[in-house]
Amino acid sequence: MADRIPIGIMIELPSAAQIADRLARECDFFSIGTNDLIQYALAMDRQNPEVSYLYQPLHLGVLRMLEFVARSARAARIPVSMCGEMAADPAYAAILIALGLDSLSMSPRAIPGVKQAIRAFSAVEAKALLAEAMAYSSAEEIERYVRTRMRERIGELA
Repeated sequence: MADRIPIGIMIELPSAAQIADRLARECDFFSIGTNDLIQYALAMDRQNPEVSYLYQPLHLGVLRMLEFVARSARAARIPVSMCGEMAADPAYAAILIALGLDSLSMSPRAIPGVKQAIRAFSAVEAKALLAEAMAYSSAEEIERYVRTRMRERIGELA
């Protein structure tokens, strides 16, 4: 049995994301749960068909939260992973790697597409993609830009 069991937390609330630098002092790892984090950050119910179109993983506010969580984990020298629909979307793979995520959790059927997307960009290219995407203001502009760049590299996205 291990002398010490690693303790980590799920970052699923905007309030947790905003204090990730402090939480990192107490944890051995982070896991970001994007389904809930995005839903709560954008104040919408992703299960409600009347407002589900507002679920925007590339909203600038979401990207900035993810960036802060990843930066806080790196500063504390702890790994940060991601689970949820965002982690399984090949269109977002280069962005997530550029943000500094250490691992992505997804269903087995999503692995080939995400793997292909990750291989399509060097680390430098992924960081440039992220920087250019974050220069836009609206989620629609960011989404359009990222999906266009991904299609240029890997063809039609699943």
